[in-house]
Amino acid sequence: MTSPASRSLVAVVLAAAVISIASPAFAGPPLLCHPFDIGSARSLPWSGQSAWFQGKADYNLSNLVSDTESLLTPAMPVVVRMETLRRAAIYASRDQVVAGELLNRLSTRTSNRINGDAEALAYLDLAYVVGAFKQISALDDGMGEFRGRAAYLQPLVARLDGYDLVRKSLLLRPGDPSLEFAAALIAADSNRAAYQEHARRARAGAHADTLLTRNIEHVFGR
Repeated sequence: MTSPASRSLVAVVLAAAVISIASPAFAGPPLLCHPFDIGSARSLPWSGQSAWFQGKADYNLSNLVSDTESLLTPAMPVVVRMETLRRAAIYASRDQVVAGELLNRLSTRTSNRINGDAEALAYLDLAYVVGAFKQISALDDGMGEFRGRAAYLQPLVARLDGYDLVRKSLLLRPGDPSLEFAAALIAADSNRAAYQEHARRARAGAHADTLLTRNIEHVFGR
């Protein structure tokens, strides 16, 4: 009979194997472990000095959902949205109620069909947080920072598929290289062929977007 410690080690190894098979270039969960370069753009307060998951110790989680929603305007570039959502997911994962509120708010926004562009971004936002919550859940046994969070994060996203959601975003804004970049990262831990195709499209269309180019090179390499 295996010990709890042995089972934890096996879980960590399997989680790492899944990510490495899907995307050999990533050393960790692709939606979380690569902070995006957003220059001077506004986002959620963050530290990140010691680790990719290090937010501001004094940030008030009760403000997270409203702060996040106020930042996610239609004018916000996709890469800046991704960094904002990365931070929001890490913050929200600390608290079951906040995580549920964030997911519910983002889900509701996908039903507010004001126009195709806004709907595309709403699907991206939801897709990113769903994927991030699933990756945080996979770290439950392997990183003390995230221990215990899978118990409430997994039920929240069990019936949701981040890749299906980001595909809806791409249907509404076809050919958008920033969305292709997001789709590649969302697909990376489950669908290697999709990851490679979205990454190819992102690279092909990024030449006119300096911010996107910098982040593609940072995450995928040159």
